[in-house]
Amino acid sequence: MLVYQVVFILSPVWIIMAQNQPDGPEEKDRTSTALKDLLSRIDLEELMKKDEPPLKFPKTLEEFEYYFNEKGQLRHTKTGEPYVFNFHEDMQRWNQKRYEALGEVDAAEDEPKSFIFMSEDAMSNPDKLMVLIHGNGVVRVGQWARRLIINEDLDSGTQIPFIKRAMDEGYGVIVLNTNENYIEVEEPHKPEQSSANDIDEPVEKKEKKDDSQKETKKQRNIYEKYRNPQKEKETKHIPIRDNSTPEEHALYVWDHFISRSSAKNVVFVAHSYGGLVFLELMIQREAEMKSRVISVALTDSVHNVWHQEAGKSVLDWMQEHCRNWVSSSEPLDTPVEFMLPDCPRVSAGTERHELTSWKSFNSIFKYFSQALEAQNTETKPKPTVITRSYNRKKSEEL
Repeated sequence: MLVYQVVFILSPVWIIMAQNQPDGPEEKDRTSTALKDLLSRIDLEELMKKDEPPLKFPKTLEEFEYYFNEKGQLRHTKTGEPYVFNFHEDMQRWNQKRYEALGEVDAAEDEPKSFIFMSEDAMSNPDKLMVLIHGNGVVRVGQWARRLIINEDLDSGTQIPFIKRAMDEGYGVIVLNTNENYIEVEEPHKPEQSSANDIDEPVEKKEKKDDSQKETKKQRNIYEKYRNPQKEKETKHIPIRDNSTPEEHALYVWDHFISRSSAKNVVFVAHSYGGLVFLELMIQREAEMKSRVISVALTDSVHNVWHQEAGKSVLDWMQEHCRNWVSSSEPLDTPVEFMLPDCPRVSAGTERHELTSWKSFNSIFKYFSQALEAQNTETKPKPTVITRSYNRKKSEEL
């Protein structure tokens, strides 16, 4: 439609000019100049707006008539087809605006959601940002080890000391929530179906059979509660879109928050499975992370560079920018031999896996300070060396 509109406007001009065009070169130049002037006055944006519907779009995925299926694929609620970009033919601008509006749609009201914690300056801090990743299992956002929280104290078992000190030292802070991957909902009760034989049975026999089945079910339920006291009802898991695994969650937070933050220097602290999550993020966003992340502290990480298929460029970067404080009987910060070609390992000063983050607390912040100092030294402009040729050149300029 847009092409036809432009042709409809310009064709008469071309015809008139072609009929009256003199043969001389000067006249041809004038004609060319006049045509260019005419084209410059045509507002293509206004032409694109002509006859297009208003730029008012739905606010929810449901209103767009789309949903995400079990595989996480966007599908139309009625047709089951993938998203169609060309909703209106020959209206490229309107279709693009609709596409952008769909991309801005947040989770539906009844859709499972996750969350993270951030300091007030996490997105605006221009200097440095610290990202904390816990391990897997029962721990939740802001925790290192539930066992330490219950049996020891909050300092050793939570990320609170890391958060406080980071903020005191001028970091913005983002705390990941990698284990919040789904919500658990109760399965609806399914009434038991009577068979054809039950209908034909005598009432007395049927009642005895029902009583027997109820007693059997009751005993089975008692046994089940004894075996698993927390499982009172049948439930199902509904995954959180784009956050259904720890790795997905980290990738989502990087794309939507960390990469959009203002900080020039980003550091990570990752414990246990969090180290595996970090490495996967590094593999998926290698170029972006290399340009922003200056230092990584792992604590007894369970990552595996071979299983996760980390390339040589990632391994080389980890050797220079990562350090893994591992459980060991050696004194704190003592180098520990390792066979894999990834980040250097040092002792966390404890043989208890869950204590490695707390025991290496001061060493980690010292490690980050050294990395920031080195980074600032590299970015400082080198001083001008005054030589005779430099003075002669300045004199000539004067």
